[in-house]
Amino acid sequence: MTPRQRWLALLDGRSADRIPTDYQATGEVTARLLVDLDCADEESLWQKLRIDKRKFLDPRPKPGREHHLLDPAADIWGVRYRKIDYGSGTYDEPCFHPLADARSAADVHAHSWPDPDDFDYGVITRAVEEDDGFWPTHAGCYEPFLLYGYMRGLQQAFEDLALNHDIADAILGRIFDFHYEHLRRVFEAGRGRIDLTWVAEDLGAQTGPLMSLATYRRFLLSNQIKMADLARSCGVHVMYHSDGAMRPFLPDLIDRVGIEVLNPIQWRCAGMDRQRLVADFGRRVVFHGSIDNQQTLAFGSPEDVAHEVRQSIAIYASARWICAPCHNLQPITPTENVLAMYETLSQRP
Repeated sequence: MTPRQRWLALLDGRSADRIPTDYQATGEVTARLLVDLDCADEESLWQKLRIDKRKFLDPRPKPGREHHLLDPAADIWGVRYRKIDYGSGTYDEPCFHPLADARSAADVHAHSWPDPDDFDYGVITRAVEEDDGFWPTHAGCYEPFLLYGYMRGLQQAFEDLALNHDIADAILGRIFDFHYEHLRRVFEAGRGRIDLTWVAEDLGAQTGPLMSLATYRRFLLSNQIKMADLARSCGVHVMYHSDGAMRPFLPDLIDRVGIEVLNPIQWRCAGMDRQRLVADFGRRVVFHGSIDNQQTLAFGSPEDVAHEVRQSIAIYASARWICAPCHNLQPITPTENVLAMYETLSQRP
């Protein structure tokens, strides 16, 4: 089977010729692996490690529309970022929240919001027409509250859900309206060759949910259903990302949103026991991720990593599972541990 055929087999409820794999890492890790494993490019790396990597497709901003209209230092939402150096790499941290001072829904609507007309969707059409179908294709992400926090500031964003419902509805409504039309055009441009999309939200922390189930249902559920319905109407499968202890949301996500793939399975978090997840939801969703990168991959030995992979193979034996790190591999993770994760699987038929 090709990588795409493996993914599609699991999404269709069938078995693949082997357990599929995936990959997610910081740019620093990928650059290091290319050198350590003597690979000319990323595709060579995927093939060397037998990784069934998704290809990501994105429309391109039209010339002159790369940044927010009124702030060339910001993204299309008006958010500015700064580089944070953590010793072995950098990440972008929001440092200016354009809606931080909004006091009413009118203030929200007065913001200069992006428009789908700002993008060239022909880039996606050309990409799928040139594609050979070997790798699965992924396009689009709808993760509204994450963006809300960038635009408003995270503390104020959570306060809005409790105290400022008019502002919350206005911001989430504008985010949804843009993404619905944006992703509709993305899927249309894909001409039936986009396999997967993200409908996502970080709903869990290490020890419990970040918001109540009632809050999720009040502010996020309805639009996530609509976005998942849009994807399905275009033949696109729905992946859901949520870090942490997000077990209480799974019945709604599976029964109402209709998610098909759950990522990343941070099984050390409260309520995320792999055996229970398989027992309760294993027949209805594909599990994606699950190899711990907070402890095992980062601080364990290659033998520890191999043990966790073998343990996961046994736990997910009656379910559908795509083996991958449970979040982006960080530079602290040794190359030997990355190899152990994939080579343990490759030793199986």
